[in-house]
Amino acid sequence: MRAPSAAEFESVARAVLARLPEVFARELAGVALRVEEFASAEQLDSLGIGDPYDLTGLYEGVPLTERTQWDSEGLPPVITLFRQPLLAEMEDTGVGFAALVRHVVIHEAGHHFGLSDDDMHALEDSVED
Repeated sequence: MRAPSAAEFESVARAVLARLPEVFARELAGVALRVEEFASAEQLDSLGIGDPYDLTGLYEGVPLTERTQWDSEGLPPVITLFRQPLLAEMEDTGVGFAALVRHVVIHEAGHHFGLSDDDMHALEDSVED
């Protein structure tokens, strides 16, 4: 079976974001979405992660709960999916492509809202497949 391309990852991730409840989707409109093969050395170092396969997704930005009026300038927040670690996780766990991308996108979007892990699970449960 052929591994999903970066474009396929992005397409599924955008579809997940499109199915979020309107209140969340509206707040995520300005968040950029990227797909990279692996996290950069700087990204891994900033999180204290040594193995690039241990990071499947990353939110970079100021969560809405921590923003001030001065945070509106500059680069937009970014959700990045890391393709190779996600492919490895799919193989290791048997979780399907769409389900895994859905899980990681919702988790990273949750960081944008400053949500707890429990809140993220509730949000994920609210998004239809």
